[in-house]
Amino acid sequence: MDFSPVIISLKTAVCALLIVFPAGTLLAWQVMNIQRQRLKIVMDSLLTLPLVLPPTVAGLLLLCLFGVNRPLGRFFLDVFGVKIAFSFASTVIASAFVSFPMMYRSARGAFEQVDPHLLDAARTLGMGETKIFLRILLPNSIPGLLSGSVLAFTRGLGEFGATAMLAGNIAGRTRTLPLAVYSETASGRMDTALVYAGILMVFAFASLLLMSRAGNTKWRN
Repeated sequence: MDFSPVIISLKTAVCALLIVFPAGTLLAWQVMNIQRQRLKIVMDSLLTLPLVLPPTVAGLLLLCLFGVNRPLGRFFLDVFGVKIAFSFASTVIASAFVSFPMMYRSARGAFEQVDPHLLDAARTLGMGETKIFLRILLPNSIPGLLSGSVLAFTRGLGEFGATAMLAGNIAGRTRTLPLAVYSETASGRMDTALVYAGILMVFAFASLLLMSRAGNTKWRN
C-alpha cells in the first residue's frame, strides 16, 4: 500500500492552515470593524463564497488564475521559475481556498462574542485598535480560533474537487487521500480504497474531538 497520499494530505492541510489561520483571523477582524453595513455584507459574502461554491467550480476558477498560460501562473513561472498548476503548491492553494471560509467564519463569530464593553473600555483608556486586537480580542477568542483551525485543517485534508481540477491526480506528487480513494475505487481496488477512507474517517473523528476540546475548558462526562 502506498502511504504517499497520507503524507501529501497532511503536508497540504498543515501548509494550508498556516495560510488561512492568519488570513482568516485578520480579515475577520477587519470586516468586523467596517462601519458601512452594505460594504460589510458584501465583503462577508465574498469571503464566505468558497464555502458554497461547488468544488469543481472553485477548482476551475483557480485553474483560470494559476494555469501555465494564466495571469498568476505565468507570473510565477516567468519571475520565479515555479510552475503552480499540477504541483504540490497547487494542492496547498486549492486546500487553502476551500478551507479559508471555515477559519474566517469561526474567527468572526469568536470576535463578535467578546463583550463589546471590554473593547470600549480599552478605547477610553487610550489603547489603539491594534493593541486591543492583540491584548483583548485575541486572548478572549482562543476557543473559537482553535475550533476554526481544526475545521479548516479537516476541510483542507478532505478537499477533492478543487484539488483534482488544479493539481490533478499525480501519484506521489499531488494525489491526496480523497483522490487516492477515488483512484483506487475506479481501479477496482476496493480494499485499498476502504483503508484510505478509514484513515480519513479517523482524522475527521479526531478533529471533532479536538474541536469539542477547544470549546471547553475540561472534558465533560
